[in-house]
Formats: sequence, structure tokens, C-alpha cells
Amino acid sequence: MNGKKKGQVLTNSNVSSLVIDELCDQARGQNATIACFYFDFAARKEQSPTSVLGALLKQLVWGLEAIPKEISLAYQDQKNAIGGRGPQLEDMVRMLYTAASEKPTIICIDALDECEARYRARLLGSLNEILQRSPGTRMFVTGRPHIEAEVGKRLHGRGTSIHVTPREDDIIRYIQSKLDEDATPDAMDSSLKVDILRKIPEDISEM
Repeated sequence: MNGKKKGQVLTNSNVSSLVIDELCDQARGQNATIACFYFDFAARKEQSPTSVLGALLKQLVWGLEAIPKEISLAYQDQKNAIGGRGPQLEDMVRMLYTAASEKPTIICIDALDECEARYRARLLGSLNEILQRSPGTRMFVTGRPHIEAEVGKRLHGRGTSIHVTPREDDIIRYIQSKLDEDATPDAMDSSLKVDILRKIPEDISEM
């Protein structure tokens, strides 16, 4: 990736953040709106398709000058429902493509592989429907290679894959930078540091 500062080490999340920052900068001058969601392994059970789409919807609506009438009516209907039932997945999909149709939209999803498998199929199906109904919408998705085939299938081939693989010297530099930030440097002798810098790059899995 161009523009990396000398000595700067990029992890996958760093790369995603840089891409999203660049998209946000471009969107400001093009009357476009961007919504982002970062999957977290520790919270994967709570990150259901409905909650993910709800988070994206809030961001898209925030970027609009006015809330579309269809979305206002949908929320009003939910408030009037018995027990104040929250919007269902199909409601979220409908509201999302309504909001996305207001102006050019980019939806960014980071670490999709951290989404539970039982949720991922429904989420990708929902995103595919949004792409179908909102031609001006684009998506940027990151994840490990093992979900590539599933993403291609669920999005009906609407995508281009770019593989980013860390080199051994990148991994070593990243580990060294973290060792240099150690708040208790005296707790680790030079021999242990050497072992860490040798062993982890040997055993690390593809990221």
C-alpha cells in the first residue's frame, strides 16, 4: 500500500482503517456516505445480522439531510407493535437499501471471518439484496481466505478479491515494535526476545 511511513508496521486492521479513512476523505467531496462495521471475535455472539445492519443503518441515516419517510414510518410501526418489538432482519434490509438509495453509499465490513458461521450466510444474503436494490451502493469487505468462496457465492460473484499476505520481515518488525513498547522491559532478557523474534514468525498462521 502506498503512503506507508518509513518504519511503520501495518496489521490487517491497520490496513482496513487506512482504506476506510481514505474512502471517508473521498466521500466528503463527492456527496457520498459511508457506514462501517468491525467484527470482534469476543462479541461474536451478540453481533447478529440484525444488530450489524442496525449499526450500519444508524450511520447512513446520520449522513442524510433528512430521514426518508419510509424509514420513519417503519420505526413508527415498530413502536406501535405489541410490546414494542424491534425491527426484524427484513425490515432492516428494506430500510438500509432505502437509505443507501438517497446518495452514493459505501458499506465497509472488517474481519467478516469473525462473524459466526450461522450468522454469516444470512448477513451476506442481506447485503446481496441491498446491492441488488441499490445500484449506487459499493462494499469493502475484509476477511481471512477461508471465507472467500462463501462471499463470492452469497454475493453472486459481485466482487474482486485482493490477497494481502504478511511477509516474515513485516511480522518481525511488528513484534519488535511491540517489544519496544513493553512497559516492563527489565522483565524480559535478551535471550527470550531472540526466541520470540525467531519462533513466532515460524509458527504464525496465514492472516
